[in-house]
Amino acid sequence: MLFNLLNHRSAAGRLAGLIALMAFIPYIFTTLRGQTKPNRATWWIWTVVGALLAASYYAVGARQTIWVPLSYVAGPFVIALLSFKFGEGGWSRLDQFSIAGAGISLLLWILTSRPLFALLLNLLIDFWGALPTLRKAYLRPEGEDRLAWSLFFVGNSLNFFAVDNWKWTVLIYPVYLLALSVTMLLFLFLPRRFPTEEKTARK
Repeated sequence: MLFNLLNHRSAAGRLAGLIALMAFIPYIFTTLRGQTKPNRATWWIWTVVGALLAASYYAVGARQTIWVPLSYVAGPFVIALLSFKFGEGGWSRLDQFSIAGAGISLLLWILTSRPLFALLLNLLIDFWGALPTLRKAYLRPEGEDRLAWSLFFVGNSLNFFAVDNWKWTVLIYPVYLLALSVTMLLFLFLPRRFPTEEKTARK
């Protein structure tokens, strides 16, 4: 029975990672069509920090839930490359703040060399890098791909069925990913009323 349970967790973890990786496909297609405008700062931070997160997360004991973090290294790297031509941002005050924070935090991670500290620190950097995209999703939701973020949500939710160690050091990363994807979906799907430029101009 224990063997079957472990097999289920392993299958859930791999499926979650596959869904998370597939979520980048519609994001890439809509980026190439000019419908999605990836923020350069966000996706480059997510690429670099994603690799560090996967390494530090594995070091603190995560096994069956490691596939989603690995997918968040490969996918963001492709989108980060596309952002050079099809993206936006990178030089706003918030973008510069995010990049500077990432650089400082990475330096601290190198100096400490402790897996748990690295995991927590890199989660903070990851959220820091997410701020420009969260802001854009709130103000201009049409600039993000809803299908992609819906698939991210499915993959992040399924990843909980792969948890084989219910310690907070293993749970914190899946919880963070789920919270981030839920927040993005709320920003992308909930109706909001902003004054249009035309109405503002008339006033």
